[in-house]
Amino acid sequence: MPEIDLVVSGSVVTPESYQEDAWIAVKNGKIVSIGIGDKPAAERSYDASGCVILPGVIDGQTHAGSQFGFAGLEQTTRSAVAGGITTIVDMPYDQPDPVYTLQIMRDKIAAIEKHAYGDVALYATITNDSDLSEVGLLRDAGACAFKISSFENHPSRFPRIRNDRALALLNLLADTDVPTGLHNEDQEIVRATMAEFVAQNRTGPEDHEFSRPESAELVATATFLEMGRAAGAHVHIVHLSSPAGFELVRRYQSDGVRATGEMCVHYLHFDAAEDMTRLGTLMKVNPPIRSGVRDGLWDELEKSGAEFVSSDHSAWPLERKKVKSSFDAPAGIPGLETLLPAFFTGLSQRRKDAPRLAALYLSERPAKFFGIWPRKGGIQVGADADFAIVRNEEWKFDASQTLDGLNWSPYDGEIFSARIQATFVRGRLVWNGTQIEGSPGHGVFIPRLPS
Repeated sequence: MPEIDLVVSGSVVTPESYQEDAWIAVKNGKIVSIGIGDKPAAERSYDASGCVILPGVIDGQTHAGSQFGFAGLEQTTRSAVAGGITTIVDMPYDQPDPVYTLQIMRDKIAAIEKHAYGDVALYATITNDSDLSEVGLLRDAGACAFKISSFENHPSRFPRIRNDRALALLNLLADTDVPTGLHNEDQEIVRATMAEFVAQNRTGPEDHEFSRPESAELVATATFLEMGRAAGAHVHIVHLSSPAGFELVRRYQSDGVRATGEMCVHYLHFDAAEDMTRLGTLMKVNPPIRSGVRDGLWDELEKSGAEFVSSDHSAWPLERKKVKSSFDAPAGIPGLETLLPAFFTGLSQRRKDAPRLAALYLSERPAKFFGIWPRKGGIQVGADADFAIVRNEEWKFDASQTLDGLNWSPYDGEIFSARIQATFVRGRLVWNGTQIEGSPGHGVFIPRLPS
């Protein structure tokens, strides 16, 4: 009887190297050895010749429960594994209540164990009147980060947090390595600008970008970075839509502030001036996709201005997006099955080292940021056997075939040069390139590891 459960062979991307004709040996869901040449005997083998074996993607920003509650974890993780994503980091803004108490977090962990195809790490949050003693309980229970907003997207599920409460949270986390993320839009500026646009009957999709001006984003970002300076806490901007935002983060970093910024893949892929007329509210996100900044955002990857790249997947049914006024359409787009293909394709088009940079920005860096490295994020001995196997071939993305329960996407019809041939979660094949082989309940909760 072989001692090895599984051997996967192909071109392997490890944290240190890219090795063709290599193999990975797996036992009890963990990587036990990596090598070249003769493969060890195993109960099962998977031949990924001609493919790149990446560490499983960690999507650092998803919204599984905004529309469907905790049950939304099933369709979200099903779609995730089809996109090579083996761990999602889910935001706390679930329907009907955000994750601001230990009991709500326990309930969500139970839902993961019931519904999830892949693994799940969790953000937690506070409200303006919640008991702040829960913060330490949530942290100790394994919350990988906290998230708050400077803009009210929903009065109870996704509220605006006052600055005094935000600072109190940062003070509580200042002696830890747990980051606090911010949805970074100044409410007064945005609401006043939107009111002006409504009065002028400027409510079309082409008005969305300008109704939420860059100044609103930068004011909220700078305020939060200053609070991080005051508290000495790790402050993180969860989506920056322009190079100016990343420049702000770098400026505070140079002053010794624990500050980071996140890139969402749609800002790298779309340009409002080129795509909004064609896609309308289907590409509405907040902060908005802007015009003429895409190349500058790609440059931020060269400058290491972006900590990692995420999808910001949001599960809104198509009928809610197709409304007369763009201001009435919910912000957010599906992105689980396009995160890796879109990012890998963009890197390849710019003649970058796509396998290495995809592994860095989609796996290694988010794993380290959320405190789940070295268990997750790298193909290395002792890590979970999470793999995204990618074939470098051109194919047309068909949103009608997605597994997220939504079956629409602004990426519909896009030509990608990276196809997900297989996904393994802890040594189990969960996606075979055409259909799901995993099952709900295979996924587990991934707590933040002690620093």
